[in-house]
Amino acid sequence: MRLANGFTLIELMVVLAIIGVIMSVVLTGQSTFNKTLILQNTAYDIALTLRNAETYGLGSRAASAISNSGYGVHFGIGTPGFLTLFADIYPAPSLFSCHPTSDASAPDAQPGDCTYTEGQDQKVTEYALGNGITVSDFCAFNGDWSCAHAQDGSLSSLDIVFARPNPDTFIRADGSSYMAACLVVSSLQGGEKYIFVSSSGEIAANASSCP
Repeated sequence: MRLANGFTLIELMVVLAIIGVIMSVVLTGQSTFNKTLILQNTAYDIALTLRNAETYGLGSRAASAISNSGYGVHFGIGTPGFLTLFADIYPAPSLFSCHPTSDASAPDAQPGDCTYTEGQDQKVTEYALGNGITVSDFCAFNGDWSCAHAQDGSLSSLDIVFARPNPDTFIRADGSSYMAACLVVSSLQGGEKYIFVSSSGEIAANASSCP
């Protein structure tokens, strides 16, 4: 008598269990990859927004009939899911502004204090990061690091401004001048990316860490 070929119930259950495990691993890996990719893309988008501000500022794009204002990006501790691209048109040019001038009426006199002032500076665009991603911390360096949450947790705002003809980047935290800044971009589902900005104009969206 010849035995019929085929699977027993136990063999079939084992095969299905193996397929289930493989599918679970594949789907979990795909989900992790997607989350990492979204986080990385958001970090690059923030860096690109900083570059756009640089292009506007060094190109003297007109804002509210003012042709030589600087442009910057504002980060606030109270709005971690948003960032604001702005034209730095307030206050009017003066000897004590971010761009000091003894003649406020001169053609090259520049307004602004390199700090975003709600209701006074021109808000170009406010970006919502979305996907559960936030700028969970920002830090500024001037011999020592100060941060919104890490370190001493003393900062409440960070502004990064570009203005011609100065090739340097103006970095202000709570109105004070700094040499460098670092942003921590985080996902609620885990993972962090770091963006480093220096006063020399360097913008790195793949920094290894923030303090």
